[in-house]
Amino acid sequence: MSHQHFKIYKPYGYLSQFLHNHKTRRNKKLLGELGEFPEGIMAIGRLDEDSEGLLFLTTDGKMSETVRSSAVEKEYYVQLDGLITKKALEQLKSGVQIGINGEKYLTDPCKAQILDPAPVFPERSKKIRDDRHGPTSWASITLTEGKFRQVKKMTAAVGFPTLRLVRFRIANEYLNDMDVGKIVQVEKFKL
Repeated sequence: MSHQHFKIYKPYGYLSQFLHNHKTRRNKKLLGELGEFPEGIMAIGRLDEDSEGLLFLTTDGKMSETVRSSAVEKEYYVQLDGLITKKALEQLKSGVQIGINGEKYLTDPCKAQILDPAPVFPERSKKIRDDRHGPTSWASITLTEGKFRQVKKMTAAVGFPTLRLVRFRIANEYLNDMDVGKIVQVEKFKL
């Protein structure tokens, strides 16, 4: 059987799934509303409803397992509340303690750096607070693990809550100049 693979710029406000599986989520937007997909398609990993960016879709369960593994880097661009400090970046790089399922968890070391100039992304459907609330900064955080809301928990743990999160890269596949909601079928992922 020949599998199909896609990369997509997941918009803000969409769940990373194709079927409603909770009675309370019937009014939520799903990836299937963005285009026609083959039977058996699945998202590889997740981006929260309020996160956006690069997401892989596949009909191949083994490919999903490979991409979710710790061998594959995932890079996130995050807009932060406040001007992030070098000290906070060093804490992120070393690993910080966050809560996962009610337990304390020390994140693996990661890559983190300030993005200056700030990246330019399309306007989000829900406005991010404006400059009257103080300055913001952008950082790149690259992980090989992916716990529930990990990046947001990490930035909050060092005192700089995430205002916007965009997954920019998975392995050697980049968001680059894709439009929001754009779907691109690929022969295979560049891992």
